[in-house]
Amino acid sequence: MRHTDAFTLTKERRQDLISEIKDFFMTEREEELGDLAAGMILDFFMKKLAPEIYNQGIYDAHRYIAESAEDLLSLQK
Repeated sequence: MRHTDAFTLTKERRQDLISEIKDFFMTEREEELGDLAAGMILDFFMKKLAPEIYNQGIYDAHRYIAESAEDLLSLQK
């Protein structure tokens, strides 16, 4: 089952990320963004990337647990 619900951020974390996006655009592209534009970029990436990153984390955790369970069996006497 894939988790596709929207991911939420606290108001403070959202504002921090908007500030980081604005700083990135100014530093890398010498382009000034307002809060609205930076917020739209954040929303786009949250919608498109967050579920993929989340699902990869779930897959990695599953693989780690499965490998750890195999290691546990090697401790049998």
